[in-house]
Amino acid sequence: MAMMPVPPGRTLRDLRHLTPARVGLGRSGAGLPTDALLAFTLDHARARDAVHAAFDVASLMQGLGALDLEPLGVKSRVRDRKDYLRRPDLGRMLDEESYHVLTTHRDAPCRLAIVVGDGLSPAAVNRHALELLRNLVPRLAADAIGIGCTVVASGARVALGDEIGAIVGADMLVMLIGERPGLSTPDSLGAYLTFAPRVGRTDAERNCISNIHAAGLGYDEAASRIAWLAREGLTRGITGVALKDESGGGTSQRIADGS
Repeated sequence: MAMMPVPPGRTLRDLRHLTPARVGLGRSGAGLPTDALLAFTLDHARARDAVHAAFDVASLMQGLGALDLEPLGVKSRVRDRKDYLRRPDLGRMLDEESYHVLTTHRDAPCRLAIVVGDGLSPAAVNRHALELLRNLVPRLAADAIGIGCTVVASGARVALGDEIGAIVGADMLVMLIGERPGLSTPDSLGAYLTFAPRVGRTDAERNCISNIHAAGLGYDEAASRIAWLAREGLTRGITGVALKDESGGGTSQRIADGS
């Protein structure tokens, strides 16, 4: 594969200031320089820590309550974090107690349900979920989209939202979940939207807004895109490959810049 040439007057060091990707690391003999090796080791440790971070359910429940969302707490069938990593299938199914909690609290079918799950980076959810929702809730209200049910799910995979949404009778489900940590981004949050959720839905039937974090997609733009997809998905009765994101979000605004 041909390497992309560096523009005239620019160096690899300049490129390193524009991306967190590992480029222009140099070498020491047959290996990496010490500083590059130590940086790699640190980022790898941060990614592992993000996967195994404690899911702060109490703070999330309190914060969601402050937004008048009255959340319910549920769990998947995984027993612990090791179980979660080894048995992805168990993270897609509610445990028996949680099933009864949701069926007991179900009233009328709701137009939109929100699920906040730990996923592969609880650290991302702890850090970003509430701030994203503070930006999202007013946008949904402006579009007259009522939030009928809010759930905090432990040991969750994306597909757990399908069972939750089906039980509460949601027309649209928005799931906020921690994405798989990378070596440059251990705390990336993702949002998945599914119209008419039910067990057996595939990823092709969802829309995903990803890379919500300090150096990625900001809360304001992410909330704008989610609200647009929710509104259009409900209007058209679709999500996934049949619904293209045409929200026109424009240039990404970084969380660190106050978005």
